[in-house]
Amino acid sequence: MAAQPPPAPPAVEARFAELCKELGVGEGVAGEAAALLDEAKGALLGAPSVGGRSAKDAERLCLAFVLYCAVKLKGRKEGSGIRLCEILKGCKLKYDDFFKEMQQIGLKIEKILESRYGRDWEGHLELKQLESLVNLLADASRFYRKAYNELFSSSTTDQEPGSATNIPDYFLFGWNLFLMLRSRSPELFKDLVSCIHGLVAVLAILLIHVPAKFRSFTIESSSHLIKQSEEGVDIIASLCHNYHTSEERLKEIMDKSHRAIEDFFGVKALSASKCKTENLDKIDTDGLMCFNGLIDEESFQLNLKKLEKLCDSNSWEWELDLKLFLSNDYIPSAEKSSGGSTNLGCSKRAFETLASPTKTIKNMLTVPCSPPSPVNGGSVKIVQMTPVTSAMTTAKWLREVISSLPDKPSSKLQQLLSSCDRDLTNDVTKRVSIVLEAIFPTKSAADRGGSIGLNCANAFDVPWAEARKMEASKLYYRVLEAICRAESQNSSVNNLTPLLSNERFHRCLIACSAELVLATHKTVIMMFPAVLESTGLTAFDLSKIIENFVRHEETLPRELKRHLNSLEEQLLESMAWEKGSSLYNSLIVARPSLASEINRLGLLAEPMPSLDELVARQNVLVEGLPATPSKKRAAAPDDNTDPRSPKRLCNESRNTVVERNLQTPPPKQSHIVSANLKAKCHPLQSTFASPTVSNPVGGNDKCVDITVQIFFSKILKLAAIRIRNLCERIQYVEQTERVYNVFKQILDQQAALFFNRHIDQIILCCLYGVAKVCQLELSFREILNNYKREPQCKPEVFLSIYVGTRNRNGILGSHHVDIITFYNEVFVPAAKPFLVSLIASGTRPEDKNPNSQISGSPKPSPFPNLPDMSPKKDLLLSPSSRSFYACIGEGTHAYQSPSKDLAAINSRLNYNGRRINTRINFDMVSDSVLAGSLGQTNGGSTSLDPAAAFSLPSKKRKPDT
Repeated sequence: MAAQPPPAPPAVEARFAELCKELGVGEGVAGEAAALLDEAKGALLGAPSVGGRSAKDAERLCLAFVLYCAVKLKGRKEGSGIRLCEILKGCKLKYDDFFKEMQQIGLKIEKILESRYGRDWEGHLELKQLESLVNLLADASRFYRKAYNELFSSSTTDQEPGSATNIPDYFLFGWNLFLMLRSRSPELFKDLVSCIHGLVAVLAILLIHVPAKFRSFTIESSSHLIKQSEEGVDIIASLCHNYHTSEERLKEIMDKSHRAIEDFFGVKALSASKCKTENLDKIDTDGLMCFNGLIDEESFQLNLKKLEKLCDSNSWEWELDLKLFLSNDYIPSAEKSSGGSTNLGCSKRAFETLASPTKTIKNMLTVPCSPPSPVNGGSVKIVQMTPVTSAMTTAKWLREVISSLPDKPSSKLQQLLSSCDRDLTNDVTKRVSIVLEAIFPTKSAADRGGSIGLNCANAFDVPWAEARKMEASKLYYRVLEAICRAESQNSSVNNLTPLLSNERFHRCLIACSAELVLATHKTVIMMFPAVLESTGLTAFDLSKIIENFVRHEETLPRELKRHLNSLEEQLLESMAWEKGSSLYNSLIVARPSLASEINRLGLLAEPMPSLDELVARQNVLVEGLPATPSKKRAAAPDDNTDPRSPKRLCNESRNTVVERNLQTPPPKQSHIVSANLKAKCHPLQSTFASPTVSNPVGGNDKCVDITVQIFFSKILKLAAIRIRNLCERIQYVEQTERVYNVFKQILDQQAALFFNRHIDQIILCCLYGVAKVCQLELSFREILNNYKREPQCKPEVFLSIYVGTRNRNGILGSHHVDIITFYNEVFVPAAKPFLVSLIASGTRPEDKNPNSQISGSPKPSPFPNLPDMSPKKDLLLSPSSRSFYACIGEGTHAYQSPSKDLAAINSRLNYNGRRINTRINFDMVSDSVLAGSLGQTNGGSTSLDPAAAFSLPSKKRKPDT
């Protein structure tokens, strides 16, 4: 009898149904998940994973994401008890893998999720907050393991990754005790610094109760317990010294821990001085407490099981299995757990990512003892700091330098405030109280009618929030005084009243102070840009103060400078270009030619909410508020609105604007970086002045002109670093200057390309455009593969690019396309004049010496005529125009026959099924294969006109009127 063929593997739907059955998913949620999978599987599973994973791994990631969406967005309403940790365990995934790919998966089915669950589906999933929480707990667990091994004999805590066996009981008891404290007071441990204090408190409790024979040291010769008193070793002071914790804060947490232990285990806390045990020999027992029956032979195992049961059934972080953090299973690696920070290795590029784009204006963000540039032959030596050591070091600075300051303006600052046209002291103190209450609310969630959750800023512990408010206010007063002193010495400033009465300036300074406090404690709630949302500021507002903040706070730790640099990069690269940014209110005055496009897209920022509105949001009653701009009145100096440019829609289409701009040759001189030094002597009050106010330094420029020039110069510096890094990766360093010059001209003359976009999207297109002009063997795939290795890379940069459109009724809409579609349909028409100039100067690789300047003007080599690959167009490009546009895919199947290539094309053109394709289609054919299969030769005509090389498809259209 013939052998039966093996059964076909079950379909993805069957595997998904089996997964739901194994996890015990309810019928309703399972049906919702199946429906979501059916609608989304084309976009999720119809193509290889962009992350380069195998098809099997990609499927498991997608199934986990779909099931979690169904459970979280619908199942919670129906009482579903399935947790994320159970889903990941069922799919055999680690937290690290899941969080790494979740954003890219979400992008693929964004429209589907929005149609099923509403626009705020991403906020309801809380995945970003969960990822931060996982990173926090991973950092905390690594600290606990290291500290425990320093204090106790426990070689088995260094087990192999993934092992959850042979974990010492005392080690496990300490971690579960920490989790019990978190479950009872979750608001206390929402930041890394508080978690480390909690773990140090647990270590102190273990030192008091665990038998001395398990210690890895003796009291007489210990290098860990170095603080001595007349009565013996001071355990609390020694631990605080070793781990940079606050002794006062540690004692507070220990008191709360004692009360929690009493309540949970039903044992009474006793003064350690009354406990005559071997553990307390030669230890100063003053202020210490001990518990009989907590860790003795009779009750230890029972107490341990009780703790484990609590962690299994009543974890506050419901979605996570907190016991897994004792092993390396399902948790991120040490390199990836620092909240997305850059790996500080000894590479040139790693150091440059820390360099602020503003440092060439004022070298203020350079870390102390900066090494010489690698370009000049120097070596980079950067001391690696773990997230815990970084947090504890900066917390120590905040505690010792800032917390010791007065909680009100100093006498010198009061003198400066009272010397204005009117005394502004009361206004300043009132404003600080209101704005910081908006950032650190001290009213409980119950009082506000809300609930505690990962996404809830109201979940702060009131004493914790009050302490953070105090730290932020003291830092604000300190930097404000330094700024006032510096501004008063500026020869261009005759009066500080315009600056000190500027509402936006003060809010930016307060917001920056609060953000540094939050960054110091590494909280998992109120993550950036929450501080902007709480204060009513925009990213462009905050970008104006960062450099000045660093310059005037000389004691700022290096890690906080790096944090501000990271924020500044985020602001420059994309956040300042988002809809609603106050940048656009400045651009319509500084660049009137952009006003119509800004108004057409509705990009202008709303007026900044007044202090009264902030008070109304927080339900706080504060009397005697300083006067602030109001939405209801006409545009005022601080509103950053131009009465000449009301928010109205432009009647011109995007194509008309592009075509008109293309008819004007690029000017010979860029306006971005002027030869004079106005930016260097630009007073701070001018930075925050109304866009229409004249520059006090002199000349015909308005304040906003210099402000925009400074902002654009920062953009160029950031772009220059990234362009050089990317050109080095792809080994085309000689093209760096060309790519930079094209980018610079676009920013100067076609700045609308940046609206609602990321600067890396423009950089990638500039690089590919230059490669096409220079006839380099460089595909978009190769560029993106190298870009993915850059530290700032995010998948949405090349997968989801904004394109504004209008429907038949003239209503403005938008959709997002991949990088190749954007390049062909939007970038090429806008950037044509700048790439034309490269052809005119000569660009063939064989005519270039990498070590010499560009010379000669050789003619472009002949290229075959190729059709436009887009199904939306039915005409052919002009002969040399093809050499500039991106053929979708550009040859990824080097050994595939032409007939299969054409079959692949036809299958894609004829596919009419419902599918949202959000990946870049690299699976089309190469230029040469397609030309050969169509019977074309390389003898296509070549235009002698440089502009013809970038002409659009020769469609017949009506002449512009």
